Amino acid sequence: MELILSLASLIISVAIGAALVFFLEKSRRDSTIKLMLAFSGGFLLSIGFIHFIPELYEASELPIGLYILCGFLIQLFLEFFSGGIEHGHVHTGRNKQIPYGVIVALCIHAFLEGIPLGSQLNGLEIATSHHHDSDHTMLLGILFHRVPVAIALTTLLITSGVSKPKIWLILAIFAVTSPLGLILGLEQENLGFTMDFNAILAIVVGMFLHMSTTIIFETSENHTFNFLKFLTIVAGGGLAFLIH
Repeated sequence: MELILSLASLIISVAIGAALVFFLEKSRRDSTIKLMLAFSGGFLLSIGFIHFIPELYEASELPIGLYILCGFLIQLFLEFFSGGIEHGHVHTGRNKQIPYGVIVALCIHAFLEGIPLGSQLNGLEIATSHHHDSDHTMLLGILFHRVPVAIALTTLLITSGVSKPKIWLILAIFAVTSPLGLILGLEQENLGFTMDFNAILAIVVGMFLHMSTTIIFETSENHTFNFLKFLTIVAGGGLAFLIH
């Protein structure tokens, strides 16, 4: 049942983001993306420092810092292709072309972050399950971020002039990439994988740190302080602290 709920929630989060694009006016949609990203940024940054990093060092003898740095750099590299859509940047255009670079980069990111979820469900001793048998912190962090990313991706596809059938196909592909990563982590023993999945988790944490810090640094517009976004970031961080 836990597996089904995890898979369903990962897919539904993309559907919710896409639906919001069609139901919200542009001005409200933009403000919704910014606030949701701010909340997810605060949450991801907090769970990284409060939860994952300390437990990664305790649960594994790997050079965790090196893997976290690799994840940070991997996300930086992916954003050369995604254009920063992970933190709300939507470069619009009506060239009738599908933004393949954006889609591939988002799918790689989503696939990687799904692997530790599957490892956790498989009962492996990784940092997400080392102290908490029913911990859903990582799943929540991913879900909080997938909704605004799905909004941004759908907006990009619409403004690029992509037809609706292709939009839904692309969103479906994006929606299943994290579940595919989850399944890989879940079935890794049957597939013959022997690597320490704490390394994958550390890489994902590095990716989270890059996204969250970028989101937080971009909460000011024209170098002006936005109190509402600040409160939203604090709320995300507070929730991470409460559920730890």
